[in-house]
Amino acid sequence: MEGQMMTTIITFVLIILIFYFLIIRPQKKRDKETKAMLAAMKKGDKVVTIGGIHGTIVAVKDQTVVIKVDDSARIEFSKSAISSVVNKDAQKTAPKKEKQESIPEETKEEAPKGEAGSIGEPENKDKE
Repeated sequence: MEGQMMTTIITFVLIILIFYFLIIRPQKKRDKETKAMLAAMKKGDKVVTIGGIHGTIVAVKDQTVVIKVDDSARIEFSKSAISSVVNKDAQKTAPKKEKQESIPEETKEEAPKGEAGSIGEPENKDKE
């Protein structure tokens, strides 16, 4: 009886520890990062809202921010509606993606001509 009870307690404790390390701890870390991001917002920062609206902060108030989305459009949002601050430095230093080369010649030759889905070749249609 005692061994079975001890096994049950150990299993229960392990489940709680797994739950803590996989769910609670990462959530606290995300909350801390979000609070730091919201506290660091300033005029001129480019932001994205949770609704996907991109704009530039023109005023920061206690609980809200005013975002300029166009030359004549300004919208006031709750600070909690800001999803991310777009880092200007990251945009400048991020390497530009090179255009992928067109389809290699080998692939073009391997594709059967006239079949739907072959790349670079128009689909053949029978004329009746």
